[in-house]
Amino acid sequence: MNAALTSPIGRILPRHSQETVAEALKDTRVVLITGARQCGKSTLVQQIVKATDAEWRSLDRAATRQAAQFDPTSFVESQQLLAIDEVQRAPDLLLAIKEQVDTDPRPGQYLLTGSAQVLGLKAVPDALPGRMETIELWPLSQGEIDAKPDGFIDAIFESGPRFKHTSGLGRDDYIARVVRGGFPEAVARNGRRRERFFDNYVADLINRDVIQLSEIERGPQMRALVRMLAARSGGLLTPGSIANDLGLAQQTVTRYLGLLEAVFLIKRIPAWSRNLSARAVATPKVAFVDSGIAANLLGQNEASLRRPESQLGGLLEGFVTMELARQLTWSHTRAELHHYRTKDQVEVDIVLEDRQGRIVAFDVKASATVRPEDFRGINHLAARLGDELVAGIVLYTGTETLAFGEKRLAVPVSALWEC
Repeated sequence: MNAALTSPIGRILPRHSQETVAEALKDTRVVLITGARQCGKSTLVQQIVKATDAEWRSLDRAATRQAAQFDPTSFVESQQLLAIDEVQRAPDLLLAIKEQVDTDPRPGQYLLTGSAQVLGLKAVPDALPGRMETIELWPLSQGEIDAKPDGFIDAIFESGPRFKHTSGLGRDDYIARVVRGGFPEAVARNGRRRERFFDNYVADLINRDVIQLSEIERGPQMRALVRMLAARSGGLLTPGSIANDLGLAQQTVTRYLGLLEAVFLIKRIPAWSRNLSARAVATPKVAFVDSGIAANLLGQNEASLRRPESQLGGLLEGFVTMELARQLTWSHTRAELHHYRTKDQVEVDIVLEDRQGRIVAFDVKASATVRPEDFRGINHLAARLGDELVAGIVLYTGTETLAFGEKRLAVPVSALWEC
């Protein structure tokens, strides 16, 4: 097993590093770093503050937050770069910042962080269109943890069916990675200590960030919803069905889903059709931003996921989906992430479409072997795409890249971060 799975990693930063933020500050008045809690936002900003001699103010501190709420205008006054951590805790600051940058158009005035999707806050008085650049950070990718290239998306769009990769990882290695996830604190822990981190993370997220975004009347139902979504990882996101199972109004479930997405716990994967088939289903799918959290919510560990009847399939699909989502934030290829499903239950787990309309289609299998029938969904989609299909790939837990006909490949999952 890879040593990175068991050894502490310290404070690894995501690939959106100091250079990425520094580049944005050169020509943008306000830069907002947003993303899930505990993914490295504050650590990244603190490094920039040290390198630039900027001023640092954290709204996690009660006295600082009270000062910001009492007099937002004075709080944001600064002759140098001002870094404000957790800006969503005092949303009126955004209006004060807007007034400041409207009178002083110099770039690089403010560097903000927020754990919730700040511009979705009901209390935000005004956005900063044309004045602010947003950079999203995610939990660490496998390549960031292992110091590997994470260049799969660029490689597959360039190479197509000529793509080759050999893996040294087996099914148990992938199970360990799914259970671990990508939060630095979780990567540095093992066993019960890691489980406690996940338990506390979800509890704090609901009790602090979700309640801050919108008053929640039914905390227990919110927690039940989170567990239900973990069980449906990789499945269609249908608020009506979820509402029936939970005994809640569909409108309430829809609102709760928006809140969970706003705090970066889940991600909706939109359906793809391009009107090629009237039988395409427009319902999105749901993926947990971190596979370790999803597995923990289901009470799954490495031992239980090795069982034939385990929930590994859905968890591995979510794991792969989010590895690709992370990689899209730094790949040269500009592409969108979708899924495909018809009313006849023909589906493709992941569809990547670049700006030129080229498609790479993926299905994810938890097995170490691949059969021709595993390409059923990909073949269905390929018949409608023609030359626009770059490659149809089944990602699996085996070790070799295998050809299954024209533009059809079985590829080890580790290609995502080792290319």
